[in-house]
Amino acid sequence: MDIPKLPLGKALEWLENWLTTYCGPLFDFIATIIGGMVSAIEGALTFLPALVLIVLIAALSYWIGKWRMALFAVIGLLLIDNLGLWGPSMQSLALVLTASILAVVIGVPIGILCAQRNAVRNTVTPILDFMQTMPAFVYLLPAVSFFSLGVVPGVIASIIFAIPPTIRLTNLGIRQVSEELVEAADAFGSTPTQKLVKLQLPIALPTIMAGVNQTIMLSLSMVVISSMIGAQGVGAYVYRAVSQAKTGDGFEAGIAIVIIAILLDRLTQNALKPKQR
Repeated sequence: MDIPKLPLGKALEWLENWLTTYCGPLFDFIATIIGGMVSAIEGALTFLPALVLIVLIAALSYWIGKWRMALFAVIGLLLIDNLGLWGPSMQSLALVLTASILAVVIGVPIGILCAQRNAVRNTVTPILDFMQTMPAFVYLLPAVSFFSLGVVPGVIASIIFAIPPTIRLTNLGIRQVSEELVEAADAFGSTPTQKLVKLQLPIALPTIMAGVNQTIMLSLSMVVISSMIGAQGVGAYVYRAVSQAKTGDGFEAGIAIVIIAILLDRLTQNALKPKQR
């Protein structure tokens, strides 16, 4: 007995066409906002000469971390500039920062709601499981359908792919706050907002920052994949090298991505250490 195939694909395509037809102005507005953010961040990164920006990043690395991190920043960024990949690297960094900022702005409030409401957590958790197990390439399809080719669908796909760690670890960090401290805050008459801002978030901040760190790393990996739909940056060099079988060019672009990833990872990991000490 043959079981009829469920029209899941057709239903999804119908929903996609419906959203494209009736929500076009909303998508145009979102595209304008995201495109403006990417342009502004890229303009800020490329406004200063490369050597000046390298010095500033090295100073930030020394202030946040140690002299070894500053030395790595100088050597790594000078290597990127020497390879002629400074401009594309700044484009990729602008995409990563835009996707990460939006993912944190959206993800932290959702994580707070999950921590405060079990019903919200039980609803959001299966969605996050679905988002984290779905192949990354699948996110490119609806992004292209709603926002065409270019930078914006790449950022949208990166946000969807990278936001789960921020939501999960925000929820986890707030739920791990000691019940005795929460009861003490209640006993002193703290409002829910005061309890959240002055107690729960400061204690949960290291855990939240771990989620932000993972979000940044996932955004960087997705930005490289997004080069397939027209997103510019170092990922476009990797994609071109793969399609043309140019191993050397692909290796150079890969080195640039690795340097950026290590810098972002170390900076976000060490951002709270001076405050904790």
